[in-house]
Amino acid sequence: MASVLITGANRGLGFEFARQYSAEGWGVYAASRNPAAAEQLRGLAQQAPDRFTLVAMDVTDAESIRTAARQLRHTAIDVLINNAGISGAGGQVTGKVDYESWARVLDVNMMGPLRVTEAFVDQLARSERRLVVTITSGMGSLSDNTSGGSIAYRSSKAGVNMVMRSAALDLAPRGISCVVVNPGWVKTDMGGPGARLTAQQSVAALRRLIETFGPAHSGKFYNYDGREYPW
Repeated sequence: MASVLITGANRGLGFEFARQYSAEGWGVYAASRNPAAAEQLRGLAQQAPDRFTLVAMDVTDAESIRTAARQLRHTAIDVLINNAGISGAGGQVTGKVDYESWARVLDVNMMGPLRVTEAFVDQLARSERRLVVTITSGMGSLSDNTSGGSIAYRSSKAGVNMVMRSAALDLAPRGISCVVVNPGWVKTDMGGPGARLTAQQSVAALRRLIETFGPAHSGKFYNYDGREYPW
């Protein structure tokens, strides 16, 4: 049975990944900061108790991540989806930057994925797929930035793109591939009601894309529709 570890699984894209992978019969490790408060996630776990595991994990807390990794130390994880992310305070334009909020966004969106990846390297290396997928954004593309603003969020996603590009090279000797993907503009708490895609549509497209990923895709940046995204 293939297995997937998903961070930020309590809502939005993370929850939809957990729902769809569980429906397909995967072993799902659904991570969130407070699983006890994640009612929908607990409902999914009750539907498949033999292959759906709730995991307490805060991607900004190294000890929390180490505890989760110890909990799953004997597990083989085929796919790690670094999904947890925040947008931070609004109105982040030059001259009006909330630096404390910016630091928090960088901690979650840029450093969090690497903390989790480092902690679960052994579990990934013993699997068949050995794949790390990190949810980034088109707003992290330098060439795609034609409107400015959103400094905290844009910089965090550009940063995680570079982090995962390096991780792809660093982990290649262990056969682990690292890919970053843009889910599109999605109707979630972060994306808002005016977005073009539902979470179900975005995740379904991303899952089809993830199925195609292998070592040849490592270190690259893809859109949810499969086209390679400009850095």
